[in-house]
Amino acid sequence: MAHVLFADFLGTAAWLWFSFLAIVAVLLAFDLGVLHRREREIDVKESLLLSAGYITIALLFAIWVWVQKGGDASLMYLTGFLVEKSLSMDNVFVIALIFGFLGVPRRYQHRVLFWGILGVIVLRALLIGIGAALVHEFDWILYVFGAFLLLTGLKMLFSRLDEQPDLASNRFIRFVRGHLRITDQLHGNRFFVRLADASGRRVLWGTPLVLALILIECADLVFAVDSVPAIFAITQDPFIVYTSNIFAVLGLRALYFALAALLHRFAYLKYALALVLVFIGGKIFLVGIIGKIPPAVSLTVTLALLLGGVVVSLYKTRNRPIVNASSPGETEAHATPREPSGHPGGPS
Repeated sequence: MAHVLFADFLGTAAWLWFSFLAIVAVLLAFDLGVLHRREREIDVKESLLLSAGYITIALLFAIWVWVQKGGDASLMYLTGFLVEKSLSMDNVFVIALIFGFLGVPRRYQHRVLFWGILGVIVLRALLIGIGAALVHEFDWILYVFGAFLLLTGLKMLFSRLDEQPDLASNRFIRFVRGHLRITDQLHGNRFFVRLADASGRRVLWGTPLVLALILIECADLVFAVDSVPAIFAITQDPFIVYTSNIFAVLGLRALYFALAALLHRFAYLKYALALVLVFIGGKIFLVGIIGKIPPAVSLTVTLALLLGGVVVSLYKTRNRPIVNASSPGETEAHATPREPSGHPGGPS
């Protein structure tokens, strides 16, 4: 048994991987089984407290990484954590749009996000595994990642602040509703219900909670296209890549209920994040010119850019009123999304 625990797995002892997964399992079990055993709304205060707890655990894990893998590994973990946390801000915005569009009440949103995080853990593992294999086999793939990050950062710099997806005309949503049995109305906190179809047979239907879960998982997959190359541009250690990603996403889910109400106050953070992506992507091409940039410098530059974006955002939006994030879908009576006709129907 001992030889299994101390065996090398992707450059890190297996027991470190098992320990991390155990920490995540305990956090999720405590969250669902103790803190949120009953369906209820999560207010801004509780959201901030939960997020502070997750951030504290993530920082303590950075100390553990320092002890086990060294100072440089810990600094790269912190840099990856910051970048992933910041990239996830747009994810929060999309999640809020999805919940509002589908009319999901706040008291059910935590349930969807909880099951969503389980999918994220698996999807990120697959993507990071593929990324690690590509980097190991093809060194030049890092330059592809760098170019992609540079182009993404420049695109973000020149994009408009008020750009947002139009979910009502989204082709993927139309496809899902056209090929799956999805009810128009919520049925409590259930993801699936048995209802009669056109022929009178009782068949399994998905509720809008299932559709919300599918859309959130797909949104995370899209955002992972940015975040996974970004973290591989910081470090190629799969353990650092995966742990920083998962801790950032875990904390984001806890912070969602506060950010959904305050997201408009961080409007200019996207430009700071664009500069971070340009910096991280540019580092790859600068290695051959000035040598490898020390992890401490990368962390300092990333933190300075993000803090600058937060300060500018708070100053520029200081007179804007707080958005009421609980207004959409607060009651099940308003839980019918505005969908075009032609999907397989939705019994109420």
